[in-house]
Amino acid sequence: MPEAQQTAPPSFPPEPRWPSAMGLIAVGGLQLALPSHLVFGPAWLVLTIVCVLAAATTTLHHTGRHDASRIGGFLLSGIVTLAMISSLGLLVAGLPSHRDTAQDLLSAATGLWISNILVFASWYWRLDAGGPHERYRKQTHDAGSFLFPQMTMSSQARAAAGLKYWRPGFVDYLFLAFNTSTALSPTDVPVLSRWAKGMMMVQALISMSTIVILAGRAVNVL
Repeated sequence: MPEAQQTAPPSFPPEPRWPSAMGLIAVGGLQLALPSHLVFGPAWLVLTIVCVLAAATTTLHHTGRHDASRIGGFLLSGIVTLAMISSLGLLVAGLPSHRDTAQDLLSAATGLWISNILVFASWYWRLDAGGPHERYRKQTHDAGSFLFPQMTMSSQARAAAGLKYWRPGFVDYLFLAFNTSTALSPTDVPVLSRWAKGMMMVQALISMSTIVILAGRAVNVL
């Protein structure tokens, strides 16, 4: 194959970054809505950090500094993950003191449950098959840590369905994270790698904590 054909860019557009950024900004907003005693530091801090880092990573990506953008993305996802787990720990630790009303427990548990989905969707999107930039560089997506149904289709079936250059986007990982938090399993997307299995166990544990422990406690108080 000629060198020009080997280095030709893929025929599909780059994967948009704004869905993941909006998801993490939503997590920052949910942190802002939590009671002050469930958040370390000022309530606006996480949202501010998320907005700044999201803008920085997007700028780095569009200027071709993909490695720096990837590192910034890991930092961004790590910060919101720590913020969410810290708030969950504070909420669970405060249960014996009956400090929060049933309504506060329900609203906090709901906010943390939604945050759990968005945070882990971001992680799966950022890590699977090398991340969005690496997935973009390939002509198609046929290997990764998650076995999406489209990956089991033959090349002929993909072409017939208009999926010749299919690759997962943030919505696919959001759907996976949603199923993990509701059914406590990946449902129709088998998990292949060990890191993904470990992260899904953590996500399911957080979801179970918010649903069973926090929501159950709030219902008993009503």
